[in-house]
Amino acid sequence: MLLSHAFGLFTHPDDEWASIRKEHHTPRRLYVAYVFILAAIGPICAYISTAHFGWTIGNDRLIKLTEISALQMSVLTYLAMLVGVFALGYAVNWMAKTYGAREEHVPSYGIALASYSCTPLFLAGFALLYPVPWFNAIVFLIAACYGAWLMYDGLPIVMGIDKDRAVFYGGALLTVALVILVSTRVGSVILWNFGVGPVFVSG
Repeated sequence: MLLSHAFGLFTHPDDEWASIRKEHHTPRRLYVAYVFILAAIGPICAYISTAHFGWTIGNDRLIKLTEISALQMSVLTYLAMLVGVFALGYAVNWMAKTYGAREEHVPSYGIALASYSCTPLFLAGFALLYPVPWFNAIVFLIAACYGAWLMYDGLPIVMGIDKDRAVFYGGALLTVALVILVSTRVGSVILWNFGVGPVFVSG
Protein backbone atom coordinates (compact mmCIF):
# COMPACT_ATOMS: atom_id res chain seq x y z
CA MET A 1 0.00 0.00 0.00
CA LEU A 2 1.33 3.41 -0.95
CA LEU A 3 0.53 4.96 2.43
CA SER A 4 3.00 2.58 4.10
CA HIS A 5 5.78 4.62 2.48
CA ALA A 6 4.81 7.58 4.67
CA PHE A 7 6.11 5.78 7.74
CA GLY A 8 9.04 4.07 6.03
CA LEU A 9 10.46 7.43 4.96
CA PHE A 10 10.90 8.31 8.63
CA THR A 11 12.38 5.02 9.77
CA HIS A 12 14.48 3.73 6.83
CA PRO A 13 14.36 6.28 3.98
CA ASP A 14 17.06 4.72 1.78
CA ASP A 15 15.30 1.35 1.64
CA GLU A 16 11.98 3.09 1.09
CA TRP A 17 13.31 5.13 -1.85
CA ALA A 18 14.71 1.95 -3.42
CA SER A 19 11.28 0.33 -3.06
CA ILE A 20 9.58 3.39 -4.56
CA ARG A 21 11.89 3.30 -7.61
CA LYS A 22 10.86 -0.28 -8.35
CA GLU A 23 7.12 0.37 -8.21
CA HIS A 24 6.56 2.51 -11.34
CA HIS A 25 3.11 3.69 -10.26
CA THR A 26 1.43 6.08 -12.66
CA PRO A 27 1.15 9.73 -11.59
CA ARG A 28 -2.63 9.34 -11.44
CA ARG A 29 -2.43 6.42 -9.03
CA LEU A 30 0.11 8.27 -6.86
CA TYR A 31 -2.20 11.25 -6.66
CA VAL A 32 -5.37 9.30 -5.92
CA ALA A 33 -3.89 6.83 -3.43
CA TYR A 34 -1.35 9.08 -1.73
CA VAL A 35 -1.34 12.82 -2.41
CA PHE A 36 -5.13 13.32 -2.36
CA ILE A 37 -5.31 11.63 1.05
CA LEU A 38 -2.29 13.06 2.87
CA ALA A 39 -2.60 16.56 1.43
CA ALA A 40 -6.08 16.78 2.98
CA ILE A 41 -4.73 16.49 6.54
CA GLY A 42 -3.60 20.11 6.84
CA PRO A 43 -6.69 21.77 5.30
CA ILE A 44 -9.08 19.63 7.37
CA CYS A 45 -7.19 20.34 10.60
CA ALA A 46 -6.95 24.04 9.71
CA TYR A 47 -10.70 24.19 9.10
CA ILE A 48 -11.47 22.58 12.45
CA SER A 49 -9.08 24.78 14.42
CA THR A 50 -9.84 28.12 12.77
CA ALA A 51 -13.62 27.69 12.65
CA HIS A 52 -14.18 25.96 15.99
CA PHE A 53 -11.15 26.36 18.29
CA GLY A 54 -9.83 29.79 17.36
CA TRP A 55 -6.53 31.33 18.43
CA THR A 56 -5.19 34.23 20.45
CA ILE A 57 -2.22 36.50 19.86
CA GLY A 58 -0.74 37.76 23.12
CA ASN A 59 -3.50 38.63 25.57
CA ASP A 60 -6.04 39.50 22.91
CA ARG A 61 -9.45 37.90 22.77
CA LEU A 62 -10.14 34.65 20.94
CA ILE A 63 -10.27 34.97 17.16
CA LYS A 64 -11.99 32.58 14.75
CA LEU A 65 -12.92 32.44 11.11
CA THR A 66 -16.51 32.04 10.00
CA GLU A 67 -17.26 28.49 8.90
CA ILE A 68 -17.75 29.53 5.28
CA SER A 69 -14.50 31.51 5.26
CA ALA A 70 -12.59 28.67 6.93
CA LEU A 71 -14.00 26.22 4.38
CA GLN A 72 -13.00 28.47 1.47
CA MET A 73 -9.47 28.89 2.82
CA SER A 74 -9.11 25.15 3.40
CA VAL A 75 -10.32 24.19 -0.08
CA LEU A 76 -8.05 26.75 -1.75
CA THR A 77 -5.09 25.56 0.35
CA TYR A 78 -5.81 21.95 -0.62
CA LEU A 79 -5.93 22.82 -4.33
CA ALA A 80 -2.72 24.85 -4.02
CA MET A 81 -0.96 21.88 -2.44
CA LEU A 82 -2.07 19.55 -5.23
CA VAL A 83 -0.88 21.97 -7.89
CA GLY A 84 2.38 22.57 -6.01
CA VAL A 85 3.22 18.87 -5.81
CA PHE A 86 2.47 18.43 -9.51
CA ALA A 87 4.60 21.46 -10.44
CA LEU A 88 7.52 20.17 -8.36
CA GLY A 89 7.19 16.72 -9.88
CA TYR A 90 7.15 18.23 -13.36
CA ALA A 91 10.32 20.18 -12.51
CA VAL A 92 12.04 16.96 -11.39
CA ASN A 93 11.33 15.34 -14.75
CA TRP A 94 12.12 18.48 -16.74
CA MET A 95 15.59 18.82 -15.16
CA ALA A 96 16.34 15.09 -15.17
CA LYS A 97 18.30 14.94 -18.41
CA THR A 98 20.37 17.99 -17.45
CA TYR A 99 21.68 16.21 -14.37
CA GLY A 100 22.26 12.86 -16.07
CA ALA A 101 19.30 10.95 -14.67
CA ARG A 102 18.57 7.58 -16.22
CA GLU A 103 15.11 6.65 -17.47
CA GLU A 104 13.98 10.24 -17.15
CA HIS A 105 11.20 9.43 -19.61
CA VAL A 106 9.28 7.72 -16.80
CA PRO A 107 7.04 10.54 -15.47
CA SER A 108 6.16 8.66 -12.31
CA TYR A 109 9.65 9.21 -10.90
CA GLY A 110 9.26 12.98 -10.72
CA ILE A 111 5.80 12.84 -9.18
CA ALA A 112 6.94 10.13 -6.78
CA LEU A 113 9.91 12.20 -5.58
CA ALA A 114 7.77 15.29 -5.13
CA SER A 115 4.91 13.43 -3.44
CA TYR A 116 6.97 11.43 -0.99
CA SER A 117 9.34 14.29 -0.21
CA CYS A 118 6.33 16.39 0.80
CA THR A 119 5.20 13.71 3.27
CA PRO A 120 6.61 15.53 6.34
CA LEU A 121 4.73 18.69 5.33
CA PHE A 122 1.53 16.70 4.82
CA LEU A 123 1.80 15.08 8.25
CA ALA A 124 2.75 18.39 9.88
CA GLY A 125 -0.81 19.44 9.10
CA PHE A 126 -1.90 17.70 12.30
CA ALA A 127 -0.14 20.50 14.21
CA LEU A 128 -2.80 22.91 12.96
CA LEU A 129 -5.24 21.37 15.43
CA TYR A 130 -3.30 23.40 18.01
CA PRO A 131 -3.63 26.87 16.44
CA VAL A 132 -0.71 28.65 18.06
CA PRO A 133 1.25 30.56 15.39
CA TRP A 134 4.76 30.08 16.83
CA PHE A 135 4.15 26.36 17.41
CA ASN A 136 2.81 25.83 13.88
CA ALA A 137 5.74 27.78 12.40
CA ILE A 138 8.30 25.61 14.22
CA VAL A 139 6.60 22.35 13.24
CA PHE A 140 6.34 23.31 9.57
CA LEU A 141 9.91 24.59 9.49
CA ILE A 142 11.18 21.25 10.82
CA ALA A 143 8.94 19.39 8.35
CA ALA A 144 10.21 21.51 5.45
CA CYS A 145 13.83 20.84 6.40
CA TYR A 146 13.24 17.10 6.63
CA GLY A 147 11.32 17.16 3.34
CA ALA A 148 14.24 18.90 1.64
CA TRP A 149 16.62 16.28 3.04
CA LEU A 150 14.33 13.49 1.81
CA MET A 151 14.41 15.00 -1.67
CA TYR A 152 18.22 15.16 -1.62
CA ASP A 153 18.44 11.62 -0.23
CA GLY A 154 16.00 10.22 -2.78
CA LEU A 155 17.35 11.88 -5.92
CA PRO A 156 20.38 9.61 -6.46
CA ILE A 157 18.37 6.49 -5.64
CA VAL A 158 15.21 7.16 -7.63
CA MET A 159 16.72 9.09 -10.54
CA GLY A 160 19.93 7.03 -10.73
CA ILE A 161 22.48 9.84 -10.46
CA ASP A 162 25.67 10.42 -8.48
CA LYS A 163 25.35 12.04 -5.07
CA ASP A 164 27.56 14.90 -6.21
CA ARG A 165 25.07 15.78 -8.92
CA ALA A 166 22.19 15.35 -6.47
CA VAL A 167 23.48 18.36 -4.53
CA PHE A 168 23.05 20.67 -7.54
CA TYR A 169 19.86 18.92 -8.67
CA GLY A 170 18.39 19.30 -5.19
CA GLY A 171 19.46 22.95 -5.01
CA ALA A 172 17.70 23.68 -8.30
CA LEU A 173 14.56 21.92 -7.09
CA LEU A 174 14.65 23.85 -3.83
CA THR A 175 14.65 27.06 -5.88
CA VAL A 176 11.64 25.80 -7.82
CA ALA A 177 9.88 24.96 -4.54
CA LEU A 178 10.48 28.49 -3.25
CA VAL A 179 9.11 29.96 -6.49
CA ILE A 180 6.00 27.78 -6.09
CA LEU A 181 5.61 28.96 -2.49
CA VAL A 182 5.91 32.62 -3.46
CA SER A 183 3.44 32.08 -6.31
CA THR A 184 0.85 30.67 -3.92
CA ARG A 185 1.30 33.67 -1.61
CA VAL A 186 0.84 36.07 -4.52
CA GLY A 187 -2.18 34.07 -5.65
CA SER A 188 -3.65 34.35 -2.16
CA VAL A 189 -3.32 38.12 -2.19
CA ILE A 190 -4.99 38.31 -5.60
CA LEU A 191 -7.89 36.12 -4.44
CA TRP A 192 -8.29 38.20 -1.28
CA ASN A 193 -8.63 41.31 -3.45
CA PHE A 194 -11.50 39.59 -5.24
CA GLY A 195 -13.29 39.03 -1.93
CA VAL A 196 -12.24 35.42 -1.29
CA GLY A 197 -10.39 36.22 1.91
CA PRO A 198 -10.61 35.36 5.59
CA VAL A 199 -13.58 36.68 7.56
CA PHE A 200 -12.76 36.96 11.26
CA VAL A 201 -15.12 36.77 14.21
CA SER A 202 -14.49 37.12 17.92
CA GLY A 203 -14.72 33.95 19.94
